[in-house]
Amino acid sequence: MSFAEELAAAGGVAAPPSATARLRDLLAEALRHGERELGQKRSGTREAPVTVAFAADGERLLAAVPVTAALHADAEALSERAWLLVAAVVGALVDLLEPGPPIGPEALAVRAGQGLIGYPGAGFDPHMLEELGPLAFEEQVEGIDRLRAEALVVPVAVFGEPAGLREPIGSRHPLLIAEAVARLGGRPADPASVEAHEDAVLSVVGAREGQTRAHADPDPARRVARRILQRLDGMGKWGGYHTDFAHLARGFAGNDRQLASEVGEALLAAGLLAEKPSVGQRHVFLNPRRAGDIRRLIEDGEEPAGLSLARK
Repeated sequence: MSFAEELAAAGGVAAPPSATARLRDLLAEALRHGERELGQKRSGTREAPVTVAFAADGERLLAAVPVTAALHADAEALSERAWLLVAAVVGALVDLLEPGPPIGPEALAVRAGQGLIGYPGAGFDPHMLEELGPLAFEEQVEGIDRLRAEALVVPVAVFGEPAGLREPIGSRHPLLIAEAVARLGGRPADPASVEAHEDAVLSVVGAREGQTRAHADPDPARRVARRILQRLDGMGKWGGYHTDFAHLARGFAGNDRQLASEVGEALLAAGLLAEKPSVGQRHVFLNPRRAGDIRRLIEDGEEPAGLSLARK
């Protein structure tokens, strides 16, 4: 039998303690299978989908996801499809708990650890989670390219003692962006929805130190470069999230729109941006390997070696 079948046969969230060890082993194997699948060109099949697991511990909702990365610190290490799966989980948790729009960055409450996500949800009934969790996840994960995935709800004892759930590191961490998008009514696993909520998300996460200096840069090309990078950074677009190259000119007016396109090409040529052409359009994202150079350019205007900005 599959994990889903054995879980159902054991009683689902009402499974007795005697079934815990077996279900824990099955979950661990399902997560290992899912992580392997997420490294393939297509992930999951109808018969063997990529599996995530939800549980409720009385204080929060928990989700086990098939990645080994320390999500609070290293979400950028995930492949695009793995990240979008994680984003769909965040969206499902928010949908289930309905916390409402965030007022500011301090209101963002998602926590994460090694392959585990948690969200405050005191008193959430495990039986209600069993009924609604898979439906919420199905809605959020729909449309992720080349992925078949399912959510199962397990007794919280199957998770053991969840440890190491921490606040994501950095106010622009992709997990926080995903939560903000979901709480604003968007779907964090849908890049188009993320784009549509960009201005609202940026108003939630607030201004990063150095943004004012970027807007005041007297050099037009460098000012445009800094603004492009700070906007992508503000939306956590370091790999899992990416944007249409044409959108780099968003927010610019007049001559700066053409300059933004030229600067975008220069940022690509210098390796500060990376390109993902396989989505049918030219999509770009911040290159995590050049994070230091990107931060210095945004905050201090320091141009890295290899960047050639057109000056007129």
